[in-house]
Amino acid sequence: MPSDEVSPRRPDAAKMRAADTDREAVAERLRDAAAEGRLSMDELEERLDAAFSAKTFADLEPIVEDLPETVSAPPRADEPLVLKAAGSNLRQTGYWVAPSEIVASTGMGNIKLDFTEAECPHKTMTVKVSAGMGNIVVVVPRGWEIQTQEMSAGMGNVVNRATDPPGQDSRLLRFSGNVTMGNLKIRYPSRFELAWKRRAAAKRQA
Repeated sequence: MPSDEVSPRRPDAAKMRAADTDREAVAERLRDAAAEGRLSMDELEERLDAAFSAKTFADLEPIVEDLPETVSAPPRADEPLVLKAAGSNLRQTGYWVAPSEIVASTGMGNIKLDFTEAECPHKTMTVKVSAGMGNIVVVVPRGWEIQTQEMSAGMGNVVNRATDPPGQDSRLLRFSGNVTMGNLKIRYPSRFELAWKRRAAAKRQA
């Protein structure tokens, strides 16, 4: 099975050709940074142009190297996690404890839900989705089972790119709800995201 993993220790890692998923992952971080007030709209536009024209990891790294990785606080016990983005951007990333039920609702805002570093004590989790004109991006580890049969879409889209067969220690992530004019995208972490997280972890341990 092909892997998206790229070790930052490889001397040729920076020369690796970037994929569309790598460029899209960088674009997501840039939009989040602009929503947090870290980038002006002019800076956002300039960096987005650079991201989408990047050919290698070496082209992508300088675009986000001065932006911190946002880590959200975990929910308490097994209370449902409720994320509501009316016109803002919300991120649930880094280490957090995933409850069995998550509510993700957007008006014109965007939500990123990243399970790759989360503690997931439940074998089955439900994400209740309501996307108006905003976007919801869900990042899952390889080997998870994804079900979107209970999703409905108007003018929006439901895109599941996490389609590998379930692994031995799989989690089932079930989606229900609707997207009106927005989008729900489920994907694996890009190679660039994996390499960047390893590098950030190494810096913290240094």
